[in-house]
Amino acid sequence: MRRSYHRHNKYLRIPFNRAIRLLLFADSAWLLAKAMLGPIYAIFVKDVGGDALDAGITFGAFALAAAATTLIVGRLSDKVKEDELIIVAGFFITALGFIYYMFVDSMTTLIVAQIIIGIGEATKYPAYDEVYSRHLDKGKGGLEWGAWEAMAYFSAAIGAVVGGYLVTQFGFNIIFVFMAALSLGGGIFIYRLPRDVL
Repeated sequence: MRRSYHRHNKYLRIPFNRAIRLLLFADSAWLLAKAMLGPIYAIFVKDVGGDALDAGITFGAFALAAAATTLIVGRLSDKVKEDELIIVAGFFITALGFIYYMFVDSMTTLIVAQIIIGIGEATKYPAYDEVYSRHLDKGKGGLEWGAWEAMAYFSAAIGAVVGGYLVTQFGFNIIFVFMAALSLGGGIFIYRLPRDVL
């Protein structure tokens, strides 16, 4: 019986190193923040006077900004010694975009918000992926990237429900505050880590 307990307990332990656990924790806050608006983005667009086409155009602005920035930051992250500082910058830029949502009153200002968020996301991800890959344990790459994917889905599920509830009860501005706070919190968390951890 005792032998069986130890065998099962081995699989229940968290099999990730400290750096991977910290990176997962920080990114879960950011992904949760992003998911709070994602499923109801079209409703927000409608609230500021837009339609389905405007939702598509503004998302296109986000994607174009992210695509252009990714190429630049990807090259930069290969040259910068402390990639974690680029990750922090991405968290902070995204938080700025989330706060800017509170001042959106037209499609033009919404496009600006989407561009800021696109730049922030693209600033974060190449450096994040580089740091995450650097800390993968030998022989556990599939498991540890799978953990990131699972964390992303869990964060999306929680964020979608929480975001929908808060908007229903209090309106959009409250979720923008939460989104910015989570993004800032994730960035501050990484910034305050000792440099030898990541």
